[in-house]
Amino acid sequence: MPVVFRAAGIRFHFFSNEGDPREPIHIHARRDNAEAKIWLMPAVEIADSYGFSRREQAELVRLVRERRDEIVEAWHDHFG
Repeated sequence: MPVVFRAAGIRFHFFSNEGDPREPIHIHARRDNAEAKIWLMPAVEIADSYGFSRREQAELVRLVRERRDEIVEAWHDHFG
């Protein structure tokens, strides 16, 4: 499970097996018992979220937008 970055106590990561065929580029966010999956394309948006409030989800989207290029590069580095 490659961790791309951490921010505000939240771990942003991929799973090594992201489906077959692989799902479009996305990242997972986890803090304690809260989890979210965030699509990066065509727009940064929450796919699923459990345990994060609406305000926290907005913060997740903001963080992912700011680091979108870094996440895309890490995705391609990891999955080829």
